[in-house]
Amino acid sequence: MILTELSSPDSPGGATAPLGPLRVLVVDDSKAQRMMLTMSLSRWGYDVDEAASGEEALMACQAEIYDIILSDWMMNGMSGLELCAAFRALRREGYAYFILLTSKSEKTEIAKGLEAGADDFLTKPVSADELRARLRAGERIVGMHKELVQKNNLLGKTLAELQRAQEMVDRDLIEARKLQQNLVRERFRDWGSGSATLFLRSSGHVGGDLAGFFELDTTHVALYSVDVSGHGVASAMMTARLAGYLSAAAPDQNIALKRRADGRFDALPPEEVAARFNRTMLEDLQVDQYFTMAYAQVDLISGAVALVQAGHPYPLILRRDGRIDRLGSGGLPIGLLGEAVHERVTAQLHPGDRLFLLSDGLTECPSPLGVGLGDDGLEALIRKNSGLDPAQLLDALIWDLAAHMGSEDFPDDVSGLLFDYRG
Repeated sequence: MILTELSSPDSPGGATAPLGPLRVLVVDDSKAQRMMLTMSLSRWGYDVDEAASGEEALMACQAEIYDIILSDWMMNGMSGLELCAAFRALRREGYAYFILLTSKSEKTEIAKGLEAGADDFLTKPVSADELRARLRAGERIVGMHKELVQKNNLLGKTLAELQRAQEMVDRDLIEARKLQQNLVRERFRDWGSGSATLFLRSSGHVGGDLAGFFELDTTHVALYSVDVSGHGVASAMMTARLAGYLSAAAPDQNIALKRRADGRFDALPPEEVAARFNRTMLEDLQVDQYFTMAYAQVDLISGAVALVQAGHPYPLILRRDGRIDRLGSGGLPIGLLGEAVHERVTAQLHPGDRLFLLSDGLTECPSPLGVGLGDDGLEALIRKNSGLDPAQLLDALIWDLAAHMGSEDFPDDVSGLLFDYRG
C-alpha cells in the first residue's frame, strides 16, 4: 500500500481534530504502512489501534468497539473483503464505518465490496486530503448513528415510563369504576305496586351516566336518569357529585327535598328540582360541564307521574296494549343557561304499564354505516322485548343494541331505568 502527502492536513488551514476522539482500527499486513497511517491518524486526533492481519483484526473487533475500520483489501490470509463480511456478521452495539484501501477500480470489484458491507473505498496511492475527507464522512455517519441510538434509548426509556404510568392510571381507573358502580348500590327495588330496575354500562373505565331512585315519602318515589357531558374521569367525578345530590341517605343534601319546620322533608316539584340543579351548576359549582336529565316522581297508589325532561331523550311509557307514548318536549340541559325554564309534564300509569328513562347512548348508537338507532329504532326494540320481565328486557336491549352496532364496544355510556307499574 502506498500513502502519499500524509502531513498536509497538519499544515496551516488543514483539518482540525474531531471532538471526542473516535476509535480507529488500522488493518494492514505491512508494518510500515500501518505505522504511517497510525502516526497520521493520531496527529489528526483519532484513538488508533493496529492489526497485522484480518484474523487479528476480527479478534480485536470481538473484544473492542471501533468507530472506523481502515483496512487494506489485499492481505495474506483473510482479505479485507473477507474481514468486512465477517465483521458485519458480528453481533455488536453501534455502527462502524468500514473503508477499504485498494488498487481495484473495476465496477464488479467495487460491487463485491459493497455487498460485503463496505461503506467507502480509497484507491491507492492514497491522498491524505482524500483520506481525511472520507474519514470526516465516516465521522458524520457514525455520529448520526450514535445520536440515533441515544434517542432510541431515550425513547425506549420514555415509553417504558409511560407504560408504567399508564398501568398505574389503569389500576386507578379500575378502582374508580368500582367506586362509581357503588354509587348505584341498589339495582332493583320493589314497592309492591311498582318496581324499579337499573342498568349502567360505561363505554370506558368510568363514565358520565347515572340512574337511580329514592323514596320521597311512603307513597311517592323519585326516578332519574342523568348524562353528564363528556367522558372519562371529569364526567365520572361530576356523576359522583350528582349522586350525592340525589341520595336518600342524606336528605339534607338531597336537592329534591326541602326540610320543614318540624324536621320532616317535603318533595319539591320536578320543575323546581331542575331549577335548583341549574342554579347549583352555574352559581355554586361553576364548572364548564353540563348534563341532561329526566327526573320523574311517581305516585305508587294512583300511578300519576310528574316529570321534567332537561335535554334528555324522551321518557317512554310502554302501555300494556303495546302502544308507546313519548313524554316531554326536549328542554334545555342543566347548567347551560341561567334563565332556562323546565316545564312539568304529567302522565298516568295504569297496571301493566312501564316507564323508561334512558340515556342517549341507546338512541345515538351507530350502525356499521354510522346511522344512529334513533327514537323509532329504540321503540321497536322495546316492543320486540315487551314480553320479558324488567331485568331480562334491559339485558335484551343491550344485546339488540350490540347487534345493531355490530360490536359490544359502545362509543357512549348506555344507561337507564325501567319502572314497572302494577297498581
